[in-house]
Parts: sequence; C-alpha cells; structure tokens
Amino acid sequence: MRLLLYTTLCGFLLSTGAAVQIQCYQCEEFQKHECSSPEFIVNCTINVQTVCQKEVVHNSDGVIYRKSCASSAACLIASSGYQSFCSPGKIGSVCISCCNTALCNGPRPRKRGNLAGAAPLSHSYVGGFLIPLLLAFLLT
Repeated sequence: MRLLLYTTLCGFLLSTGAAVQIQCYQCEEFQKHECSSPEFIVNCTINVQTVCQKEVVHNSDGVIYRKSCASSAACLIASSGYQSFCSPGKIGSVCISCCNTALCNGPRPRKRGNLAGAAPLSHSYVGGFLIPLLLAFLLT
C-alpha cells in the first residue's frame, strides 16, 4: 500500500512540473506608493508573468508610480529602453525596474528587524518544503 501511494505521488509530482507564480502590486498612476496595500496585490499568470515591474515617472505634479506583473522579457526590454531617461529626481525622468520576488515592486522594505513588512511565502516555496517532507515520511 505504501509503495502504491509513493509511486502515485511521484507520478503526480513529475507530471505537474514546477509551476511558478508570483504576487505583485498592480496599479496605474498613483503617487507616493499609495497602491502598496493589500487591495492592490494580484496573482500573476503562472509561468508567463514571472516578474514584478515598477515604473517611476517624475513630472511637474510629483512622482507617479505604475506597478504590474510582467514577463521577464517584456520587463527587461522596457527597462533597458528607458534607461537613458532614468534620472531620479529630475522632471521627465522615467525609471523602470524588474524584480522576481513576492511583492518586490512595493516600497523599499524597512529595517530588517521589522517583520510587519515581511512578504508572505509564495506557494512555490511552501511546495518546495512540503514535498521533501512528505517523501521522507513515505520512505520511513
């Protein structure tokens, strides 16, 4: 019985592959990181949108933020295309950055001792921990 359960589990894990999903903040035209709150968190498209993108525009009204999920290729093309326009603090500056950890397009994290701003674990990290634990249990 244990062998049947083990082989079924292994077959399931091998057939599903490693799905990668990231959470990002998503908003248009916000000032002062106002969209870095829970209601703006979205689940990006699995295995397609693998990075978070943040666009910071300095204009005469102040600083405007645009945040979204993106494919790594699209984000890298956009960020490199605007690299010559990125001059933080200057009017007309447009800076685009890409990152690949949960909610990384939010405000910069506070000091390391503050756990209140810690990002939640993504499903892939939890799966990466539970799968070996389950296999160890089945093999004992």
